Amino acid sequence: MAVCEVCGNDYDAAFEVRAAGAVHTFDSFECAAQKMAPICENCGCRILGHGLQAEGRFFCCASCARMQGRMELADSV
Repeated sequence: MAVCEVCGNDYDAAFEVRAAGAVHTFDSFECAAQKMAPICENCGCRILGHGLQAEGRFFCCASCARMQGRMELADSV
């Protein structure tokens, strides 16, 4: 069995995610998101969808980006 690197659960159905040359082990998508998803710089939520990015800063939506002075960003449809 493999141990989830977020919660420590030793789980027989754990899975690996390979990103940026590293291998991560998780027992659930929730733990994977907790560890790997970027965080909105305005509201602090985990960005699980497309989100927005400007100069290395991440936002969950255009509204949050505007609150941080990034008027040029727009949500995709």
